[in-house]
Amino acid sequence: MRRCQECGCVEYGGAPSCARCANLVDALVEDGYRAFLAETGLPDEPELAEMVVAELKPYDWRVVDGAFDRLTCAQCGNRRGRGPTGCQPCDLDEGFRYAARETDRPGVPPMNEHAVRVGVAVVRNAHRHSPRALLSWRLGLPVVLDGHMFTTDEAQNLRARINKGAGYDELAAELWEWTSTTRR
Repeated sequence: MRRCQECGCVEYGGAPSCARCANLVDALVEDGYRAFLAETGLPDEPELAEMVVAELKPYDWRVVDGAFDRLTCAQCGNRRGRGPTGCQPCDLDEGFRYAARETDRPGVPPMNEHAVRVGVAVVRNAHRHSPRALLSWRLGLPVVLDGHMFTTDEAQNLRARINKGAGYDELAAELWEWTSTTRR
């Protein structure tokens, strides 16, 4: 894990307010979609994105999220699944995105990719989540991307501390130390 030169947070942890960190988070999805295009030889066209979101289960979550990014919600005009809470089509798409596959990366604990996926969804759609959930994932996403996993007790402890008012700087310093001394 490294510090962002733009905001000083652990990379990814400054999103969504830090443009560099937000771009890093977006790249997790975009790189997955581009790899899918390269692997299949298919063109990056709206029809392909429509096909992916019409049948989510065969595709990796990064491909699905990348496809949603290429489509516009007919009701609110935002990227599909990323509009305001209460936009019914976006609310549905936000839930549907979890039907896609989650394949753990080599060398990470089981369910790590699920944690990455949830963290990316929360950070990229901060307006759809509580400030406490956003803070949890601003802290947790860099940790799970680094291949670590929180136990249930560790996650609950982090959430309890956030609920009691602990902030990013205090908790990030502790997590930085924890990841440097903890095995994956």
